[in-house]
Amino acid sequence: MFRIKICGITCFQDAMVAVQAGADALGLNFFPSSPRFITETRAENICQRLPAETTRVGVFVNASVNQMCELAERLRLDWLQLHGDESPEVIAKLAPFRILRAFRPKSRDFAPELEYLGICRSQSSLPGAVLVDAYDPSEYGGTGKTADWSAVPTFAAQVAPTPIVLAGGLRPENVGAAIRMVRPAAVDTASGVELHPGRKDPERVRAFVNAARAAWDQVERR
Repeated sequence: MFRIKICGITCFQDAMVAVQAGADALGLNFFPSSPRFITETRAENICQRLPAETTRVGVFVNASVNQMCELAERLRLDWLQLHGDESPEVIAKLAPFRILRAFRPKSRDFAPELEYLGICRSQSSLPGAVLVDAYDPSEYGGTGKTADWSAVPTFAAQVAPTPIVLAGGLRPENVGAAIRMVRPAAVDTASGVELHPGRKDPERVRAFVNAARAAWDQVERR
């Protein structure tokens, strides 16, 4: 499981900034309405030049199963991140690809999310990991809003051993506190390290990775 994901990569320069800073995974957003949308051609150019050890995550919102499978094979994606309204049946159809299912919980009890995962379990199609993002009624993600971290540890215990990826408003200034509180398997940021939507700030990318690594060192020494 990767630990630090920089999402919304739109050019090779930003990809290498993240890799050289120490990020484990890069997110390529194939949702056309996103300000971080990347074309298939540009994504292929980036993926062909990435170090083999860098985890490649394709981010999709309500895309067809055929499109996701085709891109996964063409770009050799390691994970498919479902960030829309995809049903448990879609996850089942995407086997054997590794699935990162994103949730934007409206309530602290995570009841709809637990019900969803229960259906997945009954179909033997649990996602490989679950991402917790901040809720916004008009956006699927990348809003910069901070998620409610305090309720995530209980949810994580309920879905264990499925790993939790924490997202939603993470930035260099708060990622350490988030890791110490939630102890997620991984963290994910896009807007928190940007100059503007779709372009990364090298200094903030490096600061984010360093802050996250330092926080995990503290947590693991306890």
